[in-house]
Amino acid sequence: MTTATPAGRSPVDLRNPAQLLAALPYLIGFRPENSVLLLGHRAPAGNRLGLVLRGDLPRREDRARQARALAPKLAEEPHTGVTLVIVGGRRRSGGPPPHAGFVEKLSAALAEFGLPVLHAIWAADIAAGAPWGCYADADCGGELPDPRATVAAAVATEGGAVFFGSRDELAALLAPRSPEAVARRADLLARQSELPWPEATRFADAASEIRAAFDRRRRDEGPPTDEEAVLLAQALKLPEIRDECLGMAVPPGTPVARAAERLWLTLVRELPAPERAEAAALLGYTAYMRGDGTFAGMALENALDANPGHVLAGLLRTVLRLGFPPERLLGLAMAADPTGVAGFGLAPPDVDMRRAG
Repeated sequence: MTTATPAGRSPVDLRNPAQLLAALPYLIGFRPENSVLLLGHRAPAGNRLGLVLRGDLPRREDRARQARALAPKLAEEPHTGVTLVIVGGRRRSGGPPPHAGFVEKLSAALAEFGLPVLHAIWAADIAAGAPWGCYADADCGGELPDPRATVAAAVATEGGAVFFGSRDELAALLAPRSPEAVARRADLLARQSELPWPEATRFADAASEIRAAFDRRRRDEGPPTDEEAVLLAQALKLPEIRDECLGMAVPPGTPVARAAERLWLTLVRELPAPERAEAAALLGYTAYMRGDGTFAGMALENALDANPGHVLAGLLRTVLRLGFPPERLLGLAMAADPTGVAGFGLAPPDVDMRRAG
């Protein structure tokens, strides 16, 4: 499985291998195991982090195929070079780091697109004291620092972000809180064929439901009741409400954006298919805009599992796989209503489109 984390602002120093390795959980949202990662260097100086790709380490017979699949994705953006990272395996005494043959195939595939490999590094694990080394320099290596003590960890913690011990732990966030409650709501929604509000007041009534959900979430009142969950599912069916909700994702990292992401995550866990697709698509977009490609991808897959024909989720999954930076999708949040979340009585975003991302 391959995941992409879009380019964005990052405190990671690409010139310090040990610090870079220790920061990986904060870049992709979880501690990678048995993984290959490609980290793009962005212009002009080449020290700015670009697209980050993560894939499972392939079997020997699949190495060439995976190298050919990963390399073109880095070429979609103006990268000046690539750092290759291998996580997993044991190094023999006096020998090179493991998976050196795969690194050679990756380097050759990237070279076809004019992308030089600036660094190629390995770590047995991403944990304090784990051994690491360089493929091109036998004297380069040592033991990793504590990932929790890195600059990336400090910045992530200040921003309210956390990392998970594995990809499975991260995926578990999207699981239903109560399958029984979800089943009850599916039955209620199936019996309620029409929207509960008259046409004349439909937007205002739906917006009121969204605002009430934010207020309940702010007061930490717990999961919604069946009636509240059904009304929220109906509200998110309205395209104009969905557009307003997209506006909550920017600027990323603000209190409004964080509150929105928490609400969409709650609804993904509380709503049945196909209705939960709306909340999952909003969750994916919000995570994408703050640069968390791994979680965005999981949310979008969740949306498409609930509703395979969901247009927004399908579009976002495509651009995520292509590695587009978040600023390219800012227009989704701003196009329908430049005042953003004014319809919910929340502060409108103040976004400079030239500087976003």
